[in-house]
Amino acid sequence: MSIKTVVVIGAGIMGRGIAHVSVLGGFNTILNDVSDDFLQKAQDRIRKDLQQGVELGKLSGEVMNTSLQRLGLDADMERAAKNADLVIEAVPERIDLKLELFARLDRVCAPHTVLASNTSALSITEMAAATKRPQQFIGMHFFNPVHKMKLVEIIRGLETNNETFQTVESVSRKMGKETVEVRESPGFVTSRINALIGNEAFYMLQEGIASARDIDKALKLGLNHPMGPFEMVDLVGLDTRLSILNFLHQTLGEKYRPCPLLVKYVKAGRLGKKVGKGVYEYSDNPGGPS
Repeated sequence: MSIKTVVVIGAGIMGRGIAHVSVLGGFNTILNDVSDDFLQKAQDRIRKDLQQGVELGKLSGEVMNTSLQRLGLDADMERAAKNADLVIEAVPERIDLKLELFARLDRVCAPHTVLASNTSALSITEMAAATKRPQQFIGMHFFNPVHKMKLVEIIRGLETNNETFQTVESVSRKMGKETVEVRESPGFVTSRINALIGNEAFYMLQEGIASARDIDKALKLGLNHPMGPFEMVDLVGLDTRLSILNFLHQTLGEKYRPCPLLVKYVKAGRLGKKVGKGVYEYSDNPGGPS
């Protein structure tokens, strides 16, 4: 199936990143969210990230300008999605929210449209069942920051057909990504492993085994991780990590029980870089944690 128009639902950190790589991949892309203000901020950040790519010599000014011309903004979801070939959902990790969204999308999208979720843990089959096109439903799990991270996990639901899989695999590669095929399971591959590492890091911090900074340093220098677990959770969002852990705890058992310290941080509003403080605190223009 030929994909020309991609619609991304949700203009947060993940959604704007997916839109970024989509326009770079040559796709006409419409970014949708509930307000024009959210959309304008996302467009400004995409432009800033593309400009940084030009300054680093990773792309030309011409490529940047052409890519930005492919980006459209629309706060009306039904209008944005009605002519889409592929819709990628990037809304918060709440199954009720996603089920409602996909039921609406199924009603307004053309019969050929492929629906994809960027979920990092939730059931593709359950979301597909909210539509009348489960054969054209699939998981496309991108990683933050999307324009830098090379992987997309592709997850089939129970009824996902081969054409849908091959289509999103091709789209992912045009977006500059490597892909892995993952059988549907709570947390897939990366979230299932990363949640354990991050949760154990919080238990170590709670027990006073080492400081957050030294735990991060140990995993980066000793295990060759590009980011420490606390740097990672501040980027992902502590509320997002807690939501994933709660889901994995419910579906996979006690080893995923969220650390009480993580729960306490979320209750305190320390949600990560997006609010200026998480495990670390951040200035308005952070070069890193302070």
